[in-house]
Amino acid sequence: MTKNVTEESEIPDMGDILGTSALEGEWSQGQTPSEVEPSLAKVAELEAELNSQREQVGKFRDELLRRAADFENFRKQKERETMMASSRALENVIRELLPVVDDVKRLLYHAPPSSEISSEARPYIEGVELVKKNLEKWLTEKGVNAIESIGTKLDVNFHEAISQIDHPEAEADTIIEEYQTGYLLGEKVIRHAKVIVAR
Repeated sequence: MTKNVTEESEIPDMGDILGTSALEGEWSQGQTPSEVEPSLAKVAELEAELNSQREQVGKFRDELLRRAADFENFRKQKERETMMASSRALENVIRELLPVVDDVKRLLYHAPPSSEISSEARPYIEGVELVKKNLEKWLTEKGVNAIESIGTKLDVNFHEAISQIDHPEAEADTIIEEYQTGYLLGEKVIRHAKVIVAR
């Protein structure tokens, strides 16, 4: 006669089966319920610390961007100041050189006609002409241009009238003679032209 039913002691209890599997799934790696609560607290603490660090990183990033922008503004300001200082230095050199240019022009203006220049004096006159040419070339290279005056209307932005005379062929305020040449450095007047205008 065969046994159809196993003995009672051989059948496992369902409570034992469910209890064991549930504990194994919920409390993995041998943890007990009392050990899980501190682990959850630790996770929450680490998450709070991570959020705090993220906020700190954001603040440092913003500060870094502000400092970088400040440095870029400082660098640009220094470049502008350097360019302005260089421009002022060049302007001062040109202002000091202009009287020399005036003297050279005046000397050539009063030189005798070439037909009357003796063979001994000719090299000196030619040397002065070369000096004048080189001065004018240097001024042009630096962006300096003479202000047009004769035949134009008086413009107080560019001209300074030192005298008025009657001139039948010229309209009033027309420049008929230039006493001293004026100059522009780029678009800036570095010396007004001194002129004589028609009354």
